[in-house]
Amino acid sequence: MKNEAKRLFEKMVDFKRFAIALLAVGSFFYLGLIIPDTANTMLELYIMAGSSTVFLIGSIYFFALSKHCRAKLNEMDDGQEFLMKK
Repeated sequence: MKNEAKRLFEKMVDFKRFAIALLAVGSFFYLGLIIPDTANTMLELYIMAGSSTVFLIGSIYFFALSKHCRAKLNEMDDGQEFLMKK
């Protein structure tokens, strides 16, 4: 049971790291979208907007997975010691 709690805690931390990385990349794409001199054509604007949206949706998804893992850890008895460390 303790191994499962440790594995779940590690997944939670990894999902949060993935989410933060995707949020940073999505933000940079968005900055590229709002800076006026970066894109020459409408196609490039649509590609940047789509990329930004995909990365930000991915970030939300990984934050939700991290929250789900945290909720499972809260339900487990062994999971409390991992949550207290952080």
